[in-house]
Amino acid sequence: MWSCDCHNCVSVFALNPVYADMSQLPPLASEKRNKYFQKERERLNALPKIDYAAVYRLKIKYLRELFDEQGYEQLTSQEYVEFEKEQAEWLVPYTLFRFLSTRLHSNMWDWKDYPYYTAETRERVLAEYPEALRETRFYSYVQYLLYTQLTAAHEYANSHGVAIKGDIPIGVAPNGVDVWCEREQFNLTVSAGAPPDMFSADGQNWGFPTYNWKVMAADGYRWWRRRLQYMSRFFDAYRIDHILGFFRIWEIPRTAKSGLVGSFSPNLPLTVAEIEQAGFSFDKHLHTKPYISDQVLKKLFPRKARIIAGLFLDKQADGTYSFKPEICDANTLAYYIYERAPKLSAAMKEALQRLYCDVLFLPHIGEEGKYVPRILGGDTEAYKQLEFGDRIAYDHLYEEYFYSRHTMQWYREGMRKLAPLLQSTTMTACGEDLGMIPACVPWVMKNLQILSLEIQRMPKLYGETFASPSRYPYLSVATPSTHDMSTLRGWWKEEPALSQQFYNSVLGFEGDAPAEMDGRVARAIIMQHLQSPSAFALFAWQDLMAIDERLRHPSPGDERINIPSNRDHLWNYRMHIPLEQLLGERAFNDTLRSMVEESGRLL
Repeated sequence: MWSCDCHNCVSVFALNPVYADMSQLPPLASEKRNKYFQKERERLNALPKIDYAAVYRLKIKYLRELFDEQGYEQLTSQEYVEFEKEQAEWLVPYTLFRFLSTRLHSNMWDWKDYPYYTAETRERVLAEYPEALRETRFYSYVQYLLYTQLTAAHEYANSHGVAIKGDIPIGVAPNGVDVWCEREQFNLTVSAGAPPDMFSADGQNWGFPTYNWKVMAADGYRWWRRRLQYMSRFFDAYRIDHILGFFRIWEIPRTAKSGLVGSFSPNLPLTVAEIEQAGFSFDKHLHTKPYISDQVLKKLFPRKARIIAGLFLDKQADGTYSFKPEICDANTLAYYIYERAPKLSAAMKEALQRLYCDVLFLPHIGEEGKYVPRILGGDTEAYKQLEFGDRIAYDHLYEEYFYSRHTMQWYREGMRKLAPLLQSTTMTACGEDLGMIPACVPWVMKNLQILSLEIQRMPKLYGETFASPSRYPYLSVATPSTHDMSTLRGWWKEEPALSQQFYNSVLGFEGDAPAEMDGRVARAIIMQHLQSPSAFALFAWQDLMAIDERLRHPSPGDERINIPSNRDHLWNYRMHIPLEQLLGERAFNDTLRSMVEESGRLL
């Protein structure tokens, strides 16, 4: 229920108006308007997918009309006055930011008169725009309503023995209110992302800035502590999204698109001497530029190799090609693709951009003469051209750099940042520790008692195809899938051979696996997780519904929440049956309850 997602965190403090519960708000004075909003509510609720934009517009429209009728009374209440005073540090800049965004029809980088927030900004804005006072009060009013609703929901849940878990996205928007207020806390010349993994072959570029940890450390990570303390009003536990980012973050130059050209920060780059001492014959021209031959071009662009070469490349004396001198970075290449070859297919444009990244070493940003191995450098054409001895040396350099060189450095980074954050609240901390995990991460998480995330189809032990829930540590969260993955039913259909192996070797069933996961298989997987030693067993609702073949969604593909490699994916999944119906589904509810009782997790 937090205001932000990974790609567009307007504010890490403000709650999103899309989550306002209109049923808890008083009706409007006009019965006609009430009927209109009820009709629109029913229409939007009938959609198979959530239309967030339409829901947001409708709720804002209702809140504005309610504010016109009752806002003054609310804003003069003692409860509101206390809320505003207590939350003024983030609330005042947030409301101004929302007003300016709407009034100026642009993002903050175009606000020439208000390039960043200062203590005097509010007075200046109110003096220049007569409507600003009313608008900022409206946004404060909305935040107060959301605050009261969510705190009430939290208290109600706790009174019935239910804990609520929140989420902390790792990043903030580069044009959001947090950067507007405290620009020095962020590194704006790079983008955060992730190296290639099972979710994305090219890695991920999330588009948001990384943190300036030196500045944050100077005041004891106050920005983070304030953020968590406000969250603790609503949640009992929280997931630290991409906890690896507190140890090191995958930084990508702002001019680049692909996550392949990123590098870890902080890191210990290699000097030329170190590279050569490892037995590698380093050549800056050969090994920091892509290897492009006629054969490579024909492979990537079978029918357009000559056209691509003419538009983007220069031929060298040895018969290979290099990108034209004016193509000095990935951003320039993207621009030239648009200008010179706009009719190229999307696949060819992507192939051309990948080709630009096809190098063995990347120059280290800010340190002349130092280099880092490019992630998955062994997959490059340049690697294939190496002599046998250089391949062995490169493999050794690569392995040492990515898996052992930074162990103690990153251990200290994680301890230094996470310890004060955990001490700022009583919430239980859970870490999303998936991906390329340095050895120091489990050490820190165990020392600080941060729960790990355990996923059966993403084993952490080298050589395992599937993790065993029975061997999960107590300080962990066991779950069959996350919002970034296909659901159990979706995964089952993705790789039939893998499903067959799982069916026989993990579940112990004989014969052929069903083409589509049936209720029996789903129940067996859920029970494995419920019976695990993990402190928490959490399930996506879609995976719980999989146990009932009568109630579950007709299409496994439509159950997916997010596709990390697709920044345009809409996150618009919604339950396909209403809660009112679910409450009456006695057989399903009894089955689920008996499974929880059998596992011993029902208190």
